Amino acid sequence: MNELVLDTKTLPEALFRFIRTEKVKVRELDGELRLTPIIDSKEGCPLLGIASDCGFTVDEFLVRKREDKVLEGE
Repeated sequence: MNELVLDTKTLPEALFRFIRTEKVKVRELDGELRLTPIIDSKEGCPLLGIASDCGFTVDEFLVRKREDKVLEGE
């Protein structure tokens, strides 16, 4: 398996339109190429999964979790 990181501006226009990050990881495995966008810690939401599109910070998340625990205890 080979991997390398490319700047998305070096990709052909047809692929560049699909990737909204500055860098992409290219991985070759068994003759198949996979492009994985690299999300810089400065970009996007620090949460993953269904909350990845939000503007929610980790600190805000932790505050809400503490509030939930207080409410559950009452």
